[in-house]
Parts: sequence; structure tokens; C-alpha cells
Amino acid sequence: MGVNSNGTVMMDQGVFENLGSVTWDTTAKTTGFTAVSGNGYFVNTTSGAITVTLPSSPSAGDLVGIKDYANTADTNAITIGRNGSNIDGVANDFQITTEGLSALLVYVDATKGWLVTSASTASAITNQEFTVATGGTITTCGDFKIHTFTGPGTFSVTSIGNPAGSGDKVSYVVVAGGGGAGKSCAGGGAGAGGYREGKDSPKDSYTAAPIASSTGLTISASPGSYPITVGAGGTNSGSPQACGTNGNPSTFSSITSAGGGFGASGPANGGPGGSGGGGGGFPTRTGGTGNTPPTSPAQGTNGGGGFWTGSSFGEKGGGGGGATVAGTSAGPGPGGTAPGGDGATSSIDGTPTARAGGGGGGNAGATPAASSGGAGGGGPGGCRAVVGDGTPGTTNTGGGGGGAAGSPGGGSASAGTGGSGIVIIRYKFQ
Repeated sequence: MGVNSNGTVMMDQGVFENLGSVTWDTTAKTTGFTAVSGNGYFVNTTSGAITVTLPSSPSAGDLVGIKDYANTADTNAITIGRNGSNIDGVANDFQITTEGLSALLVYVDATKGWLVTSASTASAITNQEFTVATGGTITTCGDFKIHTFTGPGTFSVTSIGNPAGSGDKVSYVVVAGGGGAGKSCAGGGAGAGGYREGKDSPKDSYTAAPIASSTGLTISASPGSYPITVGAGGTNSGSPQACGTNGNPSTFSSITSAGGGFGASGPANGGPGGSGGGGGGFPTRTGGTGNTPPTSPAQGTNGGGGFWTGSSFGEKGGGGGGATVAGTSAGPGPGGTAPGGDGATSSIDGTPTARAGGGGGGNAGATPAASSGGAGGGGPGGCRAVVGDGTPGTTNTGGGGGGAAGSPGGGSASAGTGGSGIVIIRYKFQ
């Protein structure tokens, strides 16, 4: 079968069937556009993929021509948007992914819709197939489906998209539970739960956290069942001199985020974890190590050290580490408080949201200056001169708890518990 310059198609039997003429627009298209029946277009995808949207409400015999102008469709695809009509009998968009391909499409009827009627066969343009899955709370953002797990569950995959559609990768955020903070006259703020994110680039275009991997996670429909674990936050129900406990890990497939490190009591060092916990302030102690166990990119930062002036009411716990910013070490004076480190902000669920902030250190000084929690759910530390209790990390952010600030000898102030974690999975579904 062949085609001449005016759109007349010669069938294999040697019979000519006049489909009408196509007028070619000789200005190459470099951005997406809606085609007009009777026109042919040279599409230049040198700088990126382009969508050609077919005419709406077409009539039988309408024609559209498409030609890969720069022989780059194999690198940057030309998507043929169906605009409500079938293509080759399928209610999906198609793609041109063959270098140099030209295609003449004619609208036949509502059943078959647009058919490829040129020197190329229908198999030369690819049907877009998309991943289908269930599990968690499901929402959509444009062409993307989002599964959010705030507790344990299963991400169940029934079919996998092809390269022209969603492909076999998903974007994800996996945040573990934040640590529990320290008690004492100046307990350390707890570290945030480990933060891990992977973005399926270039298929997905949301704004990821700066520490995100640029590679999504490969999934399969066989077996297709992925158990999800969402880590609980750490606690501190011990004596007035007790350290908190680490948060619990969150998991999705091969991705595991470690629980946040505990905030220390006065005489102890902060605990290691996804992000490290803050050190105690009586006497001065060091913060815990973050990114433990190590991942790449790093899942968290170190906790800050505590501070002791050597006299009563001079103790301050260190701030817990956050996903992107380390916890602050305490220092002398009213300005020597120890905020928790900031977490990471991602728009994976359609809204810029910070998660995995570290807890603020407790301040037993006489001056009323509390340590703030890190952005992303970190709980502020207690302040003996105002409220000695540390604040819990925010639920489903993986935020670390704020350190307690009791009277000398430990006091009775309570330490902030860690916020529980979260798992979010995102992929193109249409």
C-alpha cells in the first residue's frame, strides 16, 4: 500500500481509493497543538515529547497527517491525543515512537474512530496502556493516580502499563515513624523518621524533594501484591531520666526507611536512626547519627548536641535531625536553643507538603525560650520557664518528638512522642 502527495492511497490490489487531499503545514511544530482536518503537520520533538490532539467531533472522511520532522520520535515520542474518539477501535491515546515515521489518519466511524491509512500500518503507532492497582486511599491529580497509606495495607497491581503509557515504574515517598524524645531537665529532641523518595522521571513532572532519587521503583503484576508497613512513632514512658525510643520503619517493596533516632535524657547521647536524635544537656552530650543504616540518597541527617553551663537551670537538649537539615546543637544564653532540623517538601500528592522534621530540644534555662520543631511535623521542645512538656511529632509526617524540660533532677515533664510515618505511591493512569 502506498500514498501520494495529495493523500490518495493505493491499496495492495492496485486499486486507488481517493481519501481526499491533505495540505501540509510547512512550519514544523515544536509544542503541543490541536490538529485541523485536512492538514498535515511536521512535528519536531528535538526538545521534548509533543502531543498532537486530533479534532473533536470528527466526521467520516476527515484526514490528519503527521510526520516526524527531525527523526527524533524514538527519543521524544509524538503522542496522538484521541480527543474523545477511538483510535484503531481503542479508547486510548497512541504514540509515534519510530524514528522518521509518517502517518495519515482518516476518521471512519464511532466504532473504529481514526484509522492509520498510509504506507505505515496501525502497528506503527503504539497503544498507550496504563498500570491498574488498588490499595490505600486513592486520589487523582491530573493524569496521575495516588495511593496513600497512613497505616498497614497492600498495594495490589493487576496490570502494568507499557512504555507508551505509564510504563512499569511508580514514584513513591516512604517515611518512617519519628523518634520519641528524651526526658530530664533537658531532654534531646528526637530525630525524624527516615525519608526516601523516588520520582519516575521523565514520565512524571511533579516537584519532588531535593533529596529524591530521579528513578522510580519498578513494579510487576506477578505476583503484584506489595505489603505496606507504616511505622509508628517512638515513645518515652520511662523514668524522668529516660531516653526515648526509636521510631519504627516503613516499607514498600525494596524500599525501607529507618525509624527516627531517640532523643536523649540529660546524661546520654542521642540515638542513631533515619535522622539522629538530639543529645542530652546534663552534662553536654552529642547527637545521634542520621542516615543509619546508610541509603543513597541519604534518608536523613544528624541530631544536634546538648549543652550544659555547669550550673542549675543551664541545661539544654540538642535538636533532632530532619530529612534535609541537621538538628541544631544547643548553646549558652536565651538564643542558644536547639531547633529540630527541617524535613523534605514534596508535591507527590498534588500539594507541596513537608514531612520528616526533627523535634526541638528541651530548655531547662530560666529564660523562656523554647526550641522549635523542624518543618515537616517536628514537635517543639519544652521550656521549663513556660511549659516543660515536649510536643509530639505530627501524625503521618514522621516528625520527631520535642524534648522535655523538667526541673533539676529530671522533673515530671513529659517528652514528645514521634509522629507516625506514611507511604505514598503515584503513577500515570490515563
